[in-house]
Amino acid sequence: MFEVMRYEWRIYRLLRRIAKQRVGMIMQPGNVWVIEYAAPINEQSMPMVQTCVLRGWIEVLHPDVRHGKLKDDGSLPDHPLFNEKQDIWRLTDAGWSAIHRNHQLSLLGLALSAIGVIVALKA
Repeated sequence: MFEVMRYEWRIYRLLRRIAKQRVGMIMQPGNVWVIEYAAPINEQSMPMVQTCVLRGWIEVLHPDVRHGKLKDDGSLPDHPLFNEKQDIWRLTDAGWSAIHRNHQLSLLGLALSAIGVIVALKA
């Protein structure tokens, strides 16, 4: 049970990281996006990404975009800058609702109103 809860929490954290991504600058020539706070999509997080796609929380904005990483100090690497391809993801409305936990808040409001009706009928 706790493993399922940990996995769901990791999915929630991945959604929040995808939501924090932003385009920091556009490098020329070629209109290359420099994405700040990019969510790391690797072999460990790909099942979580596919779970989010299955649930309708994220979708591909741009497929197979050339991808590379800067050095730790922010400078350009010595090897070719774009050595991988990766999708750029975006959150859907359902993904934003999952982040803000709208479903849980709706259920809590429904439960509180049901308790209120029961208390009113008892009095």
